[in-house]
Amino acid sequence: MTAIAVGVAIAIGAGYWIAHLQNAGNPVPLITESQAQSDSAAPADGERKILYYRNPMGLPDTSPVPKKDSMGMDYIPVYADDQPDDSGTVVVSPARIQTLGVKTAEVELRAVDAAVRASGRIELDERRQVVVAPRFEGWIERLHVNAVGDPVKKGQPLFTAYSPELQSTGEELRIAERLASQSAAHDALASESARRLAEATRARLRNLQVAGQAGARQVFHAPASGVVLEKEAIEGGRFMPGDALFRIADLSKVWIIADVYEQDLARVQVGQSAQVALEAYPGRSFAARVDYLYPTLDAATRSTRVRLELDNPEGLLRPGMFAQIALAAGDATPRVAVPSSAIIDDGERRVVLIALGEGRFKPQPVKLGERGREVVEVLDGVAAGDRVVVSANFLIDSESQLKAALSNLVEPDAGDQPQASPTRYEAQGTFDALDAEGGSVTMTHGEIPALQWPAMTMDFMIADPALVKSIAPGSPVRFVFEAGEPGEYIITGIEPVAGTAPAPSAGGHGGH
Repeated sequence: MTAIAVGVAIAIGAGYWIAHLQNAGNPVPLITESQAQSDSAAPADGERKILYYRNPMGLPDTSPVPKKDSMGMDYIPVYADDQPDDSGTVVVSPARIQTLGVKTAEVELRAVDAAVRASGRIELDERRQVVVAPRFEGWIERLHVNAVGDPVKKGQPLFTAYSPELQSTGEELRIAERLASQSAAHDALASESARRLAEATRARLRNLQVAGQAGARQVFHAPASGVVLEKEAIEGGRFMPGDALFRIADLSKVWIIADVYEQDLARVQVGQSAQVALEAYPGRSFAARVDYLYPTLDAATRSTRVRLELDNPEGLLRPGMFAQIALAAGDATPRVAVPSSAIIDDGERRVVLIALGEGRFKPQPVKLGERGREVVEVLDGVAAGDRVVVSANFLIDSESQLKAALSNLVEPDAGDQPQASPTRYEAQGTFDALDAEGGSVTMTHGEIPALQWPAMTMDFMIADPALVKSIAPGSPVRFVFEAGEPGEYIITGIEPVAGTAPAPSAGGHGGH
């Protein structure tokens, strides 16, 4: 009996020692099925009901009870009031709304600024340019206008030219006229021949654009008023027939050549008025008019050139200046309109999120009309007085911001596996190391509220190792990443941040 008692005591002691070792290796107490059912029981009045807990890194792993992942991060609770109801309405907690930075705006009756906007440049009016090019050979004896940019008046002397060709032609004309006069009385045939020679010589002088009595020297005058844009004439220099010695342009009217995108061409017509703004004169606008639509389309930019004409009495508009053009279109009739950022356009449908109050949001398909600078006309789907979601502060670009917000507002159903979110996130931290062969980087980052991540050190995949080619390990950085496969996060952009302290390490480290 004594031996049996000693054996029982030894067995009990061994069992206690084994259980102690198991607890030492796993300090988290085991939760039985009955305890799990008790924990997931209906909450007390005023408490939110937790459906389940999801993996904080987006892995397809859920738990009915509180749990930590391999890096010590708490699983995120999914509440019943976060789920969409049968009508498609999404219910979001106030804390979640604050985390996302959701903002709303009221649908209003207002005029839609539907002006067609384009960029352009000021150019010379091609119909107001002239070139001074002599039709004979000669030399420039004297320049009367000798600088580019000088203004000239029509008929103003430009230069005096000497030409042996003009001298000989003038002498020929005088001889022919004298013979015709002297032989008219006694030799009619000789007189007629001399008269014809004189007429042919006058025609040659007219072709040479020599007016009046031809001589060895000829003064050239400005054929139009304007500004000297080019001057090839040099005093004492020789010129040949056809040499362009002066180019003069009248700048009292100028053109603007603007590039209008293909989708806006139907709203542009000849004679349409426009307002022009120039960087050189902020706060001032100039009136213009559409003069011509060019007949071809640039396949690379999907735009067509449009020519506008405008007066330039003060000479402020200089060729080459950059201009912003607003072509008047539409009318001032009030219409139902929402801010442009409220529209979610996935290429197949256009939706807005209507704020119903108390954290409830309903996706509503809409039919759009005219697009203005800041607002869009809504033909069907919403009414004046409705409130729509317009922004969320953690999103990156305006094109994807509300699509990302919509995907973050809706949590997965309890029976579904969570899918990797297409949302892009921005964070700050420290670049620690690059694994070029594995295509990953180690980063120490601060808290990321959108994912409910604490500050920690972890591995990210990197879209292109060249992104960190010029960044030294230990450098403070700002980076952008997005979700890939479940549990995988990919850095798509990274840049150093001067004067920013590295994010504190949380001691965790994981590879994804």
